[in-house]
Amino acid sequence: MIRIANGQGFWGDWLEAPVRLVEQGPIDYLALDYLAEVTMSILQKQKQADAALGYARDFPPLVARIARAIRERGVKVIANAGGVNPVACAREVLRVAPGLKVAVVVGDDVFGRIDEFLGKGYEMRDMDTGEPLAPIRGRILSANAYIGAFPLAEALATGADVVVAGRSTDTALTLAPMIHRFGWKADEYDKLAAGTIAGHIIECGAQCSGGNCQVDWQSIPDMAGIGYPIVEAEPDGTFSVTKHPAAGGRVSTDTVKEQLLYELGDPKNYITPDCVADFTSIRLEDAGPDRVRVRGIRGGPRPASLKLSIAYTNGWKAIGTLVYSWPQALEKARAADRIVRERLRQLGLAFEEIYTEFFGVNACHGPAAPPNSNPPEVQLRIGVRGADRKAVDRFTRELIPLVLNGPPGATGFGEGRPAVREIVAYWSALVPREEIMTRVELVT
Repeated sequence: MIRIANGQGFWGDWLEAPVRLVEQGPIDYLALDYLAEVTMSILQKQKQADAALGYARDFPPLVARIARAIRERGVKVIANAGGVNPVACAREVLRVAPGLKVAVVVGDDVFGRIDEFLGKGYEMRDMDTGEPLAPIRGRILSANAYIGAFPLAEALATGADVVVAGRSTDTALTLAPMIHRFGWKADEYDKLAAGTIAGHIIECGAQCSGGNCQVDWQSIPDMAGIGYPIVEAEPDGTFSVTKHPAAGGRVSTDTVKEQLLYELGDPKNYITPDCVADFTSIRLEDAGPDRVRVRGIRGGPRPASLKLSIAYTNGWKAIGTLVYSWPQALEKARAADRIVRERLRQLGLAFEEIYTEFFGVNACHGPAAPPNSNPPEVQLRIGVRGADRKAVDRFTRELIPLVLNGPPGATGFGEGRPAVREIVAYWSALVPREEIMTRVELVT
């Protein structure tokens, strides 16, 4: 049996979680999941500005904090913190934590190969709309293939203390140690599917151990010290989900079921680079305090194609807020919205979208929200998006004047005019698997 913990669900997750995982009890592997689709574009822009950047900068100092546990207890760290510059990330790890053995998986970044793929006749149509890639070619910021667990397992086989990857799948970070330690083969579909589902359960960190939990959330113990999840995996593919006993939070079939539904499409065909997992085959049982046993998982062959995560620029946006207080807070906020829209019309400004929300009334639940005709306060949130940055910037100058020339009782304007921000859109496409060649490098 091996213990695989996940201490980060995204770049920006709780910094203390991975440290507590190595301090509060035994683990063999520490997985750290940093990447989301939009994160890749942010990192690509950082790398374009500075060739030494392009990775999750929280990761190297974290490794330095837990370096002693890595050395003395043999904890292996595996992370996709490399973003679009995993080699630079690994070098920074070695700088702040000298003496560790660091391996890097490269080959997922295909930003420089887009024209090559188009020249080969791959249209790379968007998986949602079916549109070809060519019309947005000049606006692409990043392009990365989702790689699976086998390249990461190859990196672990070097004896590395730390494995750094770019755009691996979230589930691969958990599956890779199982492939490495148990010797699972590419055609052992049920076992690979089990490891994939184990990775899916813990990929969002504490979301499966009591965080963001809808069931009886007020009774979750010690959320200030919430424990991040641990998978105890066995060679036959069965596993348990648990946490350190000293940590807060809760692991139950309810918390695990909620996470299983996260980002789930067809439950019988959960497609990854390593296999296709059948979520309808999962059998869960509470196996003791903060312990859920998972078994019975079935899987199928891996797909012939790999998915590309492509980010591109798609115009500009700005979002501003004002708060109106009782009495007649909602009436004031609605009047302010009408005034802004009328002034934009008089200026001849056109946008792809103008969108308004009334926080405290119906912003979260829309028409399903219970009636609240006279709330004590309302936050007006209004935003625009469009291709003309100057028009968007002009909008930002129309909200704050309402403090003096609009409905009474406005507040919440201390930060002044809202910022104009570039919109980064997401494009997913497929390329033949054989086009993506990964390799493992030891960084010294």
